[in-house]
Amino acid sequence: MKMTYKETLNWMFSQLPVYQRQGAKAYKKDLSNTILLADYLKNPEKKFKSVHVGGTNGKGSTSHMMASVFQEAGYNVGLYTSPHLKDFRERIRINGKKIKKNYVKEFVNSHKEFFTDNQCSFFEMTVGLAFQYFVDKKVDIAIIEVGLGGRLDSTNIIIPELSVITNIGLDHTQFLGNDVVTIAKEKAGIIKEQIPSVIGFMNPEVEEVFKVVADQKESELFIARKYNGREVKTALKGDYQKENVKTVLQSIEVLKNKGWKLTEESIKKGLLNVVENTKLLGRWQVLKNEPKVICDTGHNVEGLKYTLKQLQEEEFEQLHIVLGVVNDKKLDDILTLFPHDAQYYFAKPDIPRGLDALELKKNGKKFQLNGDDYKTVKKAYGAALQNATKRDVVYVGGSTFVVAEII
Repeated sequence: MKMTYKETLNWMFSQLPVYQRQGAKAYKKDLSNTILLADYLKNPEKKFKSVHVGGTNGKGSTSHMMASVFQEAGYNVGLYTSPHLKDFRERIRINGKKIKKNYVKEFVNSHKEFFTDNQCSFFEMTVGLAFQYFVDKKVDIAIIEVGLGGRLDSTNIIIPELSVITNIGLDHTQFLGNDVVTIAKEKAGIIKEQIPSVIGFMNPEVEEVFKVVADQKESELFIARKYNGREVKTALKGDYQKENVKTVLQSIEVLKNKGWKLTEESIKKGLLNVVENTKLLGRWQVLKNEPKVICDTGHNVEGLKYTLKQLQEEEFEQLHIVLGVVNDKKLDDILTLFPHDAQYYFAKPDIPRGLDALELKKNGKKFQLNGDDYKTVKKAYGAALQNATKRDVVYVGGSTFVVAEII
């Protein structure tokens, strides 16, 4: 009997390992299963053009900006990103429109026996779904965001027009390695033979890793920090977007040289209309004023450094921080970044690997972060709003999953 859409999602999420819910047991050691699935689907990844975007931070924003520019240029544009905030279908879009529920349902029902027999992971199924959808809807180009790492990510079966790596930081160390050089080598796995590559803002040691890999692969390497074209503004808030914009502009230059018709007007409009065009959420997003409420999905050391620096530049009488994290975070590394003079509202994201709020509160005290713990993110957020005056600022973050519960 065929599953309904809701049953389809429940089956995908609960029956199979899902990295974002369960952690390490969903991480595969090679791409053999993804390749098996692609062969079964008659290799949809070979039937559309793409740009592959990886990195520790900024890859989602960069992917959305690039998709928006292509949309403004009149192309039929696929966009694959992860994770989603509210709706699974956010992961797969064409010209900003989410994949239809019926397509998801029919795809999974049609191939469920193969998925089950071969123990396909959530990511493998979702990548197969996205790639088949892009073929069926005849996209001109798809912007494909790496899920985790690069070399072993399920998306890494494409041969793109361009590989883009935004930056490198310490994240997912249990899978990728404990230092930035090791992590860089994993991320560099998306660089392909004789396909150009763009790298964002790296320290010299990390930059050298990409130079070596690009040389081995005969990939022409472009370094975004050296881009000296004219600046273009983006509608995305947050000082950290300045680096992402440079990476996008450098990438567009490379793609123009490959024959893609991306005019100055489409670039300008694409960056200004990115939220409207691609429906990007959760990047320095202002949810309300009086009190001003800001949410941001930054969740690792590098991402939080940017957002917390910018948060301190806001004007407020009192700062309220609704904070939750997942249980694989190195708390000492991230909690030391948070300001002491804020009122904290600790909460557990509503996923199995969310860190208990009381444990987070106890760890917070070691870093002079004082506040109360709450059973849910919504209760923590409600308490912050109740305590805040019109002249205060409320910040919600620490995890993508925390942001997802309040937007």
